[in-house]
Parts: sequence; structure tokens; C-alpha cells
Amino acid sequence: MNGLSWSELCCLFCCPPCPSRIAAKLAFLPPEPTYDFHADGAGKYALTLTERAEWQYSEREKENVEGFFTRTNRGNRIACLFVRCSNTARFTILFSHGNAVDLGQMSSFYLGLGSRINCNIFSYDYSGYGVSAGKPSEKNLYADIDAAWLALRTRYGISPENIILYGQSIGTVPTVDLAARYEVGAVILHSPLMSGMRVAFPNTKRTWFFDAFPSIDKVPKVTSPTLVIHGTEDEVIDFSHGLTIFEKCPRAVEPLWVEGAGHNDVELYNVYLERLKQFVNVELVN
Repeated sequence: MNGLSWSELCCLFCCPPCPSRIAAKLAFLPPEPTYDFHADGAGKYALTLTERAEWQYSEREKENVEGFFTRTNRGNRIACLFVRCSNTARFTILFSHGNAVDLGQMSSFYLGLGSRINCNIFSYDYSGYGVSAGKPSEKNLYADIDAAWLALRTRYGISPENIILYGQSIGTVPTVDLAARYEVGAVILHSPLMSGMRVAFPNTKRTWFFDAFPSIDKVPKVTSPTLVIHGTEDEVIDFSHGLTIFEKCPRAVEPLWVEGAGHNDVELYNVYLERLKQFVNVELVN
């Protein structure tokens, strides 16, 4: 029934997992903070990094990184980072990162990626990650990206058509949720998951009432051009998730299936950068 064994069905009906437990098991692994913000007195914050952040650039290039805090509608103060990578960038990427990193660890990647594809990058730490307050939860995840979206729109005056929503792994969950409610320049879903239950129980064929992260039910409402990226040997979120998400996207573009890539190394393949350049600098401007 629905692809589940009798033992799994008995387990679910006798003791169904609540969404928060699925979320905690599958997604939320905040690391020890690798950065801090130091106020400059003008509402902005300088970024200071620990060695674990592995900053790949000079100290001077940190001048292109602006930090600040914003508050979600659930009352949590979350950290945001704006990385100016290009003076000629048309698009700004609203990047929702993966589950076991924070802004400090991602800062070098953001600068390198944005410089190579000619985009500025705006990112944020989920509640309970980095120096963001609160605790990680599915509801906070949606509130976090809403606060980041509002900050990007109001603080920097960037129009929706010039924003690319980029979600990686667990970051695809808030990305899909936001993209289902707003039309933007484009959406990029990197190693997306269909839902929490479908990760925990791969044979699940429907969305149960207690499921967490039901992106598969929201993707059909995404009206923006959508690029799906997935490694064919992903050991965390099976490749089938990316395939199904792609099939459900109304405006999906040619996907990027990275042959032989796992969950955490897609960015190391040359085709990753080549496909992003083609999408952002050619397909979106024609």
C-alpha cells in the first residue's frame, strides 16, 4: 500500500512521527558558529571568521561582505549576509544553504560563485544556525526565508524579476515555499527533496498528514523558470527526488544531472559552473 511495507505502515499508524521529529532527524545539523558580527555603529556589521570558515580570499575582499540582522514574524533575530561580487550584476541570488553549514563556511563559496557567474549573493542563517537566534524547525524555516526576502526587497530595493532563488539540499524547502508564492527571475533547486517521509521511507508514494517539507506538493505552483541540479549518486537525497521535482516543475528548464556526483560534491564538477553560466547569462537574458 502506497509503497510501504506492512511493518512500516503499522509503525506509522501506531506511532506516527510528528513533522518536527522528521525535520530534526533529516535536516537540522547546525555546526558550531564559524563567524561573528561586529557592529560598526551604522546598522551594519563587519564579518569576522574563525579558522573553520576557511576564507579563501584576502582581508580586503571582506569589504565586499555586509552583515546585518533582521527579525522574522516568529520573533527570531536572524543573521543576513550581502556579498557584492560584481558591479555589473543584473541578478542577485537569494541563497538558502544546506543543513550542516553556516554563513561563515559559505562566505568564500558565495564570493567565488557570484564572481564567476556575475551575480551578487544574499544569504541568511536559519534560526539556530550561526549567530541567528531561536531553534531550527520547519515553521521557522519558512519564516526565515520570508524575513530574508523582505530584507532583500526593502533594504536593497531589488525587484523580484532580478532575484534568483537558490536552494541547496534542505535549503530547497524554503526556496520552493517562497517560489510557490512569488514569481521571481528564476529558481535553482540543488539536490532537492520531495518530502521528509520520502527521504526516510523511499517507497512512499503519497504525502502523509504528518509529513515534513512537502515540496513535491508545492512545486507545481512555481511559475518561474526553474533549473534542477542533482548528482546521480547522491547518498543523502536519492537522485529520484531531483527527477520527480523536475517533472513536476511547470517551467523547468534543461536540468543538470551530474553523473557520478554525490550530495556534497556537485560544485566540484566543471559542468556545474558551466550550466549556471549558461542559465544566468544566456537563457535568462534572452
